[in-house]
Amino acid sequence: MRGITRTNYHESMIETLHAAQRLPLSRRRLLGNSAKFAAGGVAAAAFVTPAALGFRSAMAQEFGGPVDVLNYALTLEHLEATFYRTFNEEFGESDFADAEYGEAVYGRLVNIGEHEQAHVDTLIAVIGDLGGEPVEEAMYDFGVTDVNSYVATAGVLENLGTGAYTGAAQFLIEEDELLTAALTIHGVEARHAAYLNFLNGEVPFPEAFETALTTEEVLAAATPLIVNAMPATGTGSSLD
Repeated sequence: MRGITRTNYHESMIETLHAAQRLPLSRRRLLGNSAKFAAGGVAAAAFVTPAALGFRSAMAQEFGGPVDVLNYALTLEHLEATFYRTFNEEFGESDFADAEYGEAVYGRLVNIGEHEQAHVDTLIAVIGDLGGEPVEEAMYDFGVTDVNSYVATAGVLENLGTGAYTGAAQFLIEEDELLTAALTIHGVEARHAAYLNFLNGEVPFPEAFETALTTEEVLAAATPLIVNAMPATGTGSSLD
């Protein structure tokens, strides 16, 4: 399979994610993430540009309740769903065959895109049922120029989403049904990440424990992709 180059997409996003994943896993890090996550609203603001204000509203905060956590997840799901929708329309089976992946890989990415859209639809419905206002889809610049960069960026996004869900699960600990629902999404994101790691020549399951990413780590990795975002509103919580 053709090697994947990293010259055609956002180096800052990739390096931030990889730096977080390279940190040694320890009891101190696992416990420390709780405090860092709660303080994310202050630390993460340094990464934000005016174009990403809506993204910051959903993510860079101490969560005020379940709707805030679900909007955090929805922000990432919007990004992923838009990503796959955009490039599954731009590329086709023949492009993947020409890039030496094979036509079947395109079909798998179509499936993943359908999963991400299902996640978006479900989160929107649940947030509405809880009386909240779902964050809206933003405008993005993914930096994808060809099939190779599409597959490489997809791998980064799926690993980012998996780490984000792992880090945010603690904030639904008293919401049994919501936590279970979030974990069903997390499991699928992890399956996506493993498959894309394999395609990108990386270990599908690199560690015995998944890296729990904090809000500031997720924000630093994802903000470069956002060129415009709609202001988010919540339920009178800390969402602005």
